Amino acid sequence: MQIHWHRRDLRAADNRALAAAADAASDDGSGVVPVFVFDDAVLEHAGDARVRYLLDALAALRAWYREHGSDLVVAYGDPASVLPELAAEYSADRVVWNKDYSGLARERDAKLRRALNERGVTRESFHDAIFHEPGSITTNAGEPYSVYSYFWKKWRNREKPAPYDAPDADVLADVVGDELPTIADLGFEEPVAEIQPTGTAAARDRLDRFCDDGIYRYEEDRDYPTRDAVSRLSADLKYGTIGIREVYEATAESRAQASDEQVDSVEEFQSQLAWREFYTHVLFFNPSVVTENFREYEHGIEWRDDPEELQAWKDGETGYPIVDAGMRQLRAEAYIHNRVRMIVASFLTKDLLIDWRAGYAHFREYLADHDTANDNGGWQWAASTGTDAQPYFRIFNPMTQGERYDPDAEYIKQYVPELRDVDPSMIHEWHELSPTQRAGIDADYPEPIVDHSERREAALAMFEAARGED
Repeated sequence: MQIHWHRRDLRAADNRALAAAADAASDDGSGVVPVFVFDDAVLEHAGDARVRYLLDALAALRAWYREHGSDLVVAYGDPASVLPELAAEYSADRVVWNKDYSGLARERDAKLRRALNERGVTRESFHDAIFHEPGSITTNAGEPYSVYSYFWKKWRNREKPAPYDAPDADVLADVVGDELPTIADLGFEEPVAEIQPTGTAAARDRLDRFCDDGIYRYEEDRDYPTRDAVSRLSADLKYGTIGIREVYEATAESRAQASDEQVDSVEEFQSQLAWREFYTHVLFFNPSVVTENFREYEHGIEWRDDPEELQAWKDGETGYPIVDAGMRQLRAEAYIHNRVRMIVASFLTKDLLIDWRAGYAHFREYLADHDTANDNGGWQWAASTGTDAQPYFRIFNPMTQGERYDPDAEYIKQYVPELRDVDPSMIHEWHELSPTQRAGIDADYPEPIVDHSERREAALAMFEAARGED
């Protein structure tokens, strides 16, 4: 008997380890027992929205197994203890899983391998979540890349394998699993956010819609939050409700059908898949980046400690409309449009001068699609502390960003209802209005909590001091 341990691969199709287990079971006439383990060491870092997304994804996966004459076996505890016990219970001589590349996952896997070895159970892990394993794309000197553009040039030219088939029903073990826990059973609360439909079928619907339209407008429209030109697949890729090979194959088909003007747009989206992989490689070789700056400065960065300004940012009450819209979208949907993520991250680190780690922790709590490598990379990019990061002297002007990417204030008005009856030009000039002018507008919306021009100069001085410049 084979056990497949599901982790960040909550799907049956395009699942490399599951496909390998199915092949082995077919050869030896045994079966595959699908297992998911609720691990406290993982859950303690999760927020309500992520646990809700996880449970919904597991429900969809369990339904697939039940439709195919099997079930998802649900267990609780330390995988290094639980999986050897399950191997004994089901007389399994092999346990397989797909690799994860965070420090926590690698420590957990090493512990499990030792435990299975002690029980005489064969184990094998597979490269699945990204195309190219860390260490397989390097500089000519054999070093991992710290500059994305060079990584991308090699990534784009590497062959991409085809998706793996889902296992046939006849190789799945005839098992009965317990019902899934409720979110309360796991010690979490139902999130206020409205979580998007979850599972492979929902992910495929999103992918199909995107490849029919948005992917051809992606290069031009992806920075505009109201133009519906993004895939919304980030949570699906994080939980593995759809496989990366299936996603890439769909984009390749779109590219083959694209006009000459559309090819660059499709490739721009493919480059975003490469960015996710790049950050996974960075995390693998630099696990300390979760809590430490990737880039070293001569002196420590003197971040400000201002709980009131931090809370205003979290609550979407900064008086900068595009920033507040983004932070409120986070609460409402457990998601933020990517351009707006950059804007709110820049505002925290360059206008409020607050450590990126405070923002990263908030995103980790509220985002359904939180991914350690990708989120950490994005935050350190915005904070000018990461690999291939935004230069410290390039500081987003939040009002200019709002005017450029939300000119009619549609996005702002959707999430900041206080401004729905305000003319867009006044919204984009909010920081320049006098208190008397603001008082004359019927909008219960705060005045800016900081002056962007002043804080821009303070940010430059802060980074120059860290660089050792006079």
